Amino acid sequence: MAGGAERILRRRIKSVQSTKKITKAMELIAASRILKAQQRVNAARPYSEQITEVIRNLAAAGAGGSSPLLQQRDEISTVAFVAVAGDRGLCGGYNTTVIRTVEREMARLKAEGRQTRLITVGKKATGYFRFRGFEIDDAFVGFSDEPTYEDARLVADAVVQRFEAGEYDAVEICYTQFISSGVQRVQLERFMPLETDLLDAAPKAEGPTADYEFEPSPGEILDRLLPRYAEARLYAALLEGSASFFAAQQRAMKSATDNAEELITKLSRIMNRARQDAITTEIMEIVSGAEALRGGQSGSSDLLADNALDVAIIGPSSLIRN
Repeated sequence: MAGGAERILRRRIKSVQSTKKITKAMELIAASRILKAQQRVNAARPYSEQITEVIRNLAAAGAGGSSPLLQQRDEISTVAFVAVAGDRGLCGGYNTTVIRTVEREMARLKAEGRQTRLITVGKKATGYFRFRGFEIDDAFVGFSDEPTYEDARLVADAVVQRFEAGEYDAVEICYTQFISSGVQRVQLERFMPLETDLLDAAPKAEGPTADYEFEPSPGEILDRLLPRYAEARLYAALLEGSASFFAAQQRAMKSATDNAEELITKLSRIMNRARQDAITTEIMEIVSGAEALRGGQSGSSDLLADNALDVAIIGPSSLIRN
């Protein structure tokens, strides 16, 4: 029985060791991708800053009064949520945190008598809300690891069209902000209508300022730029989510690797203890047998005397052959 337990423990240890190799490899892959994701976030930041500056200059020239993306609705009865999650799991609470935040906010608005709509980004969010019976207006999957600007444009166009058509009175976006490799924070921000704060003119500099001439009119240019601004904001959220996903996956896989090492240590101790028990049992059996033989040596002379006649009749040679 001890030998069978030892074989079972050996198989379990080999299985955990195989799992440890996988989690360690995934940890290293996630760690290498975090840096690339950070570089993509930093590369997209200048574009967002420049387009914001252009919009401010247009606002200073008197544009922005009639843009549909800036119009605040008198009554907000329908609020849409854009949930930015991942396409894959094994990343700790990354997907769950975004999903729970959106779900709680939708429940709160429904309790206030408002309607809610949903747009999902990522297989995990799409699968969860469909399983729960939520109606999803649009679902986008397959690019959460390495989103491109074209992916952000597809999502932004779907949101902008529904907002301009009056289906949504307001749009909230929920994503995970990447602060550092060890810290990520879920953000729930207003996406539509766009913030009017960005239309405030930039602070006046002490020196001379540039005077721009716009062709066509500032209002027409602004109407064309605001959708690009929405795309840039959504693209930034997708990049932040991608970097946060890899950071969360690295931590989760490191924790899994550490747990595998601890489990291997515990199983090895149990196996060694079982082996020691088996060895002790065998030693006890040998000692018991030796004691039994030693106790039987006192009656060996009587046994020889009883067989003496048989030996004399059969003969020494026959005895030796037998």
